[in-house]
Amino acid sequence: MDATGPTAIDTSRPHPARVYDWFLGGKDNYPVDEELGRQIVAFEPHTKYCAQHNRWFMQRATRRLVSAAGIRQFLDIGTGIPTAPNLHTVAQLTAPEARVVYVDNDPIVLAHAEALLHGTPQGATAYVQADAREPDRIIRLAGDVLDLKEPVAVSLIALLHFIPDGDGAHDIVGRLLDALPSGSHLVISQIAGDFDPERTKQAVEMYRANGVTLAPRSHDEVRRFFDGNGLELVQPGLGWLPDWHPELGEGEIRDGSPVPFYGAVGRKP
Repeated sequence: MDATGPTAIDTSRPHPARVYDWFLGGKDNYPVDEELGRQIVAFEPHTKYCAQHNRWFMQRATRRLVSAAGIRQFLDIGTGIPTAPNLHTVAQLTAPEARVVYVDNDPIVLAHAEALLHGTPQGATAYVQADAREPDRIIRLAGDVLDLKEPVAVSLIALLHFIPDGDGAHDIVGRLLDALPSGSHLVISQIAGDFDPERTKQAVEMYRANGVTLAPRSHDEVRRFFDGNGLELVQPGLGWLPDWHPELGEGEIRDGSPVPFYGAVGRKP
């Protein structure tokens, strides 16, 4: 599977995948990532809790797609540094034949991609080094592993809030979905812009000062990714991450702290 792209790791500025790794207690990050992570946690003490709930949402959504929707193919864009259990582990536990293609643009993720490639013998896992802003290339390369005539679940977990509308976020999602057949699904988690607007604005400035663009979105703005592509929202619809099928959770911690992330799954008719 394609692994072309930049190979030098830029440690002069933080990268979202590595900051997220720090939030989750990982070791694959650099001082510049930890520094931004500490700033964010000092500003919002529940950040690590939110990052973990974002991970749990991915796992619940994957379980439901495999068991209730019969999905056997996944395209996970903005994969991030491997953190167990990875998406393919969750999917293949129920459906050993599931096929998963991971996509990320961070060279450090490429360096650890081998951890993403140990799936079941019956299924397949692969890694593509690409930027989310290259949807046509992603689809072309994913087609080496996935049967694009059969339904695919596109997973955009904590990705779109790093791509503003002005950078083509809606066009990216639309082009991905246009290439996939009926029965395909879209999974999104996204930082909310309307939970505490003033604090969110401060967070945006904090990220900007460290060279990272953050694009929080309101409930209606997130819903546009689904409605704008004619998708049918899977119940319970678009809402806060912890409220999305909590019965599918395994070992999750819920202390009542707010998790200002929206999450939803939509189906292409």
